[in-house]
Amino acid sequence: MEMLAIISGAVIGVAILMYVVLDGFDLGVGILFPFAPDEGARNTMINSVAPVWDGNETWLILGGGGLLVFFPTAYSIALPAFYIPVMAMLFALIFRGVTFEFRHQAHTSTHLWNRSFFWGSLTAAFMQGVLLGALVQGVEVEGVRYAGGMFDWLTPFSILTGIGVVVGYGLLGATWLIYKTEGHVQDWARSSAVVLGGGTLIAMVAVSVMTPLLRPAIADRWFGGVNILYLSPIPLLTLALAVSLFWSIFSKRELLPFLSSIGLFVLGFAGIAISLYPNIIPPSVAVWDVVAPRSSVIFALVGVAVVLPMVLLYTVYAYSVFHGKASEHGGYAHHEHE
Repeated sequence: MEMLAIISGAVIGVAILMYVVLDGFDLGVGILFPFAPDEGARNTMINSVAPVWDGNETWLILGGGGLLVFFPTAYSIALPAFYIPVMAMLFALIFRGVTFEFRHQAHTSTHLWNRSFFWGSLTAAFMQGVLLGALVQGVEVEGVRYAGGMFDWLTPFSILTGIGVVVGYGLLGATWLIYKTEGHVQDWARSSAVVLGGGTLIAMVAVSVMTPLLRPAIADRWFGGVNILYLSPIPLLTLALAVSLFWSIFSKRELLPFLSSIGLFVLGFAGIAISLYPNIIPPSVAVWDVVAPRSSVIFALVGVAVVLPMVLLYTVYAYSVFHGKASEHGGYAHHEHE
């Protein structure tokens, strides 16, 4: 049963990582919206994500639904603990989706929908970061029930992680625009990526320093005995990707900055997973303590084995169809990239 619990946890982890990477860059585009050089640039920005943004959010459904199916007890603990930030995130995503449709049709109220797109993206990204910080710092549990208060999730650490995710998503959005745009929009995106890359690295260092200080178990996981040697490739690879990010931006590469920023997120996700394992609800609820009955897990895993390849194929197909440069008027120019 422990192996089924680990596999189920891995499925949820993959879904969340895919969501963070894929929806992260289009949330980042929204975060950058008010700072774009002109309205034409904003049109190009939104056109770069318009064909794929709704498909990106499929992974959030898989992650949230998977938690309910595979770990219903963990779901019943997490929802009351994080009810406010979860609802704020979902309403922001819904509001943002409405903006996509209305802005395209608007003529006299475009400025209103521009602000709506920005605030929906900013709120969703910030709340996702707050959720991450609140989970890492731990949840007060008695038996199998949440025993904390309504605002336990709101702490200086969760605010820090919220800001860090906003800046990191901004970096993903800027490097996506380097890849998907040309001319003055690309030049502006490249300048933005330099600033946001520095901010992302500062946030990663701050969170990495504070996380082991939150709980001795996390510090022991990273620095106890030979663990520091086994886990040293993660910070070393992070440093290498940071160098790759800035080198590729200054050398005017197009695809490599985006891949480097994705790599930073993947390594950050791996670091959090290592810090929390085997707990799905830190600091005391392990995955095998709250996994659903064996028959339910096997049934759900069969469903995932059927559906997940379809979602992956759709994702690959969508990105391959719209692989060219976005334009102000919605078309795609199919150029070769590095």
